[in-house]
Amino acid sequence: MNVIPDRLPSLDRAAAECAARRLDNLTKPPGSLGRLERLVIDLAAIQGEALPRVSPPKILVFAADHGVAAEGVSAFPQSVTAQMVTNFATGGAAINVFAHQHGAGLEVIDVGVAAPLPPELIDHPLLVDEKIRLGTANMVNTDAMDREEAEQAIGVGIRAAECAAAAGYRSLIVGEMGIANTTASSALLAALHDVPLERVVGVGTGIDDERLAHKRSVIQRAIDARRIDADDPLGALAALGGLEIAAMVGAFLGGAANRLPLLVDGFIATVAALIACRLHPELRDYLVFAHRSREPGHDTALAALNAAPLLDLDMRLGEGSGAALAFPLLDSACRMLAEMSTFTDAGIDGAAPTS
Repeated sequence: MNVIPDRLPSLDRAAAECAARRLDNLTKPPGSLGRLERLVIDLAAIQGEALPRVSPPKILVFAADHGVAAEGVSAFPQSVTAQMVTNFATGGAAINVFAHQHGAGLEVIDVGVAAPLPPELIDHPLLVDEKIRLGTANMVNTDAMDREEAEQAIGVGIRAAECAAAAGYRSLIVGEMGIANTTASSALLAALHDVPLERVVGVGTGIDDERLAHKRSVIQRAIDARRIDADDPLGALAALGGLEIAAMVGAFLGGAANRLPLLVDGFIATVAALIACRLHPELRDYLVFAHRSREPGHDTALAALNAAPLLDLDMRLGEGSGAALAFPLLDSACRMLAEMSTFTDAGIDGAAPTS
């Protein structure tokens, strides 16, 4: 079974050059809008359009449970994953608020929630049942899942991205929900990049210092037991990762295959993006990093991808919330390029002003 695309489309350099030429002819000093200008050139290259558009966005939230939660690494019980999925469905989560604010489509995809969802949520329009198994196994004792299950979860993400593109969405915001998923993400980052656990393991949902030390101990035991090959990202994902992390890997790959700009959320999403880039290095060109999380491992993951996030708001919620907050910057960049007057349009003589 191999669901991973053979290749991703190349960036459209001609579209990027057209966007850059128009930028330099708008009624502003060249470069005066800073990173917004670089951003819209990148969006043009991704979409292959000289005047890119990112609205409407689609938000994909993948949900799954982690067997390592049995080790007491989270401040909340595993049952909270299913409870939060219910909260998404009833419109009560932060991501629901931001999705409504931005006119975004929202889909919550169950790839491995362990607890049953309420019967009234069957066929709920926001929920998609793609459950592969009832959560992963405890990675301290055995592989979290087998390679085939990891590939199945990647396939779920690819299909979700393909459906979003076919429905006319112009960008993807990728988020997650899963108690103990900072543990899995920290383990993956430490194993694949050989960094000390003290640099990558944080408080997650809000644990105290004693439980933080325990969390690091659990991750170290899992890494030692699983004998990770740093050159085998899919194997590492199966051994240590989560079904929702694997699905996010697929969403990034599927989105890029369809020329969708990809807004990367916080720590967990960035680890998923890192794994996806290990599978397809050219994916990096399609990623827009939304915000810097308070999780200490996020800086390490961002550095590994040479990424400078757009926002720094001390957030660590997940759900795609930070990416949703950054979305208006992409929309503003596109509107600026398309709607600002050129010097000719405005009847302004001479070269672009310098002050």
